[in-house]
Amino acid sequence: MIQVLRETHTAPVALDKRVAEAGGWNRFGEPNFRVVWGWSRLSWIGGRWTDRDASGNIVRETIELRREPKYLPQNRWHIERWLAPETYGTPETWRALTVERADGILIPALGPYPSRGEYEHCFTLAGPHGEFIALDANACDNAVRAIEWARRQPGREARQALKSREVRNDQCWEKRADDILDDAVPAFHDQPFVAAPQG
Repeated sequence: MIQVLRETHTAPVALDKRVAEAGGWNRFGEPNFRVVWGWSRLSWIGGRWTDRDASGNIVRETIELRREPKYLPQNRWHIERWLAPETYGTPETWRALTVERADGILIPALGPYPSRGEYEHCFTLAGPHGEFIALDANACDNAVRAIEWARRQPGREARQALKSREVRNDQCWEKRADDILDDAVPAFHDQPFVAAPQG
């Protein structure tokens, strides 16, 4: 028998209320922002699954939809923002873009169309080095301030800020890759070229 144990938590009611008031409400009467625990936030994933027992032996292989944790790290609090259904296109477009074939079986890799919209990740509550931060009054205040700030940003400015951040991240990655390659590859350009003997 396979048993999956997950550490689940729910945010305190007072925190949920403050985050909802800071972020407002969507057309379904649900908060635009919410706080979730990584292990508690599940999302649909469809595909081929290999189940193993405690010793690592294969118990079965199957093609199916499963609800799996959506965020990493799973043992952190995450802030989510609600996105409207139209953000994901039409149901027909969603199906065309997300259906995959496994052994002749069509399976929706991302689950059913989000007809009531979906909550997506905004940020993770973590320290400067990724360490755990408890969901206390201080963390709550910081989350609420971040949400309020995000709501005040015009769309164009927010998109430009995201684009600038991505460019900086790409430049940092390229510099790290260049540094690694410079250290790993000998300087061939300093050595004379010698043709291999023909035989």
